[in-house]
Formats: sequence, structure tokens, C-alpha cells
Amino acid sequence: MRKVNLVNLRSLLMASGGTFIGITFTKKDGSVRRLNGRLLVSKGVKGTGHKIGLDNPSIRIYDVKADGFRTVNLSTTKSLRMFGVEYLVTA
Repeated sequence: MRKVNLVNLRSLLMASGGTFIGITFTKKDGSVRRLNGRLLVSKGVKGTGHKIGLDNPSIRIYDVKADGFRTVNLSTTKSLRMFGVEYLVTA
């Protein structure tokens, strides 16, 4: 298991290029969620929804199981799985 810090987490996620990833994070209510999905999905996006800027510590992921988009707060991310490698997120 490799380690990645919060500073490099966003750039690592953007390097996925839209491939499937798994991410474990803590939701607002304190429960832990494991999500399998993709970044950079544009199908069905109309451009009228919530905007996330680069200064915001959140990303939008398409959740395959729920068939919808989910917003993940990167500062509560525990681990990340992509390209067959698991990353432990450190502070």
C-alpha cells in the first residue's frame, strides 16, 4: 500500500483519466462510504448543477452502483484504489 498526502491527492485522481476507481471516505453524518466510480464523466451533464471550483476540497465522482453523481470531500478521504494500486491518504 502506497501513501499519498492530501496535497497530491487531487492531481493523482485527475491522472486517472476517467478509469474506474474505488474511494473510501467519511460522509458528513460520520459514516464511512466505499464508492466505486469514475471521474470525468460527461454523459447526462447539462451544466446547470452545482459548480465545484479548484479551491474547493471536493470532487464529483459518478457512482456506478447508485447510478448518479456523488460529491466527495477530499479532506475526509481515507483510501483510494486505482490502476490495481491501493493508496492510503495521509494528512
